[in-house]
Amino acid sequence: MKVLTIKEPFATLIKNKVKYIETRSWKTNYRGEIYIHAGLSKISKEVKERPGLSKLYNESELSYGYIICKCDLVDCIYMTEEYIKKAKEENLNNFIAGHYEIGRYAWVLNNIEIIKPIKAKGQLGIWNYPKK
Repeated sequence: MKVLTIKEPFATLIKNKVKYIETRSWKTNYRGEIYIHAGLSKISKEVKERPGLSKLYNESELSYGYIICKCDLVDCIYMTEEYIKKAKEENLNNFIAGHYEIGRYAWVLNNIEIIKPIKAKGQLGIWNYPKK
């Protein structure tokens, strides 16, 4: 099964269906089912101070080092000025939870489903977790 490691609180925001667009500096051609893994790194001061973000999650529910949900990666969109403006207008919370900048990519996630947490170390990029 394909897995994407995402730092907290962003992984939990996906699990809680607050965030359905993962913003990345790189594109992917992969489409299909993917697990979301909450990375081991603690929340940085910069992220903690991002306006409006702390209101979207509860620190007690963060799941460092676990695969916490699965979803479908359905699209990867190159961000333009127009795309960013539309994303902000359509869902402000989703926008606050991302890094929207011209030249980055929006990975669109659908069918988010909470799973029983699976302890895992995590890796960079999209990686494989063996199906049990």
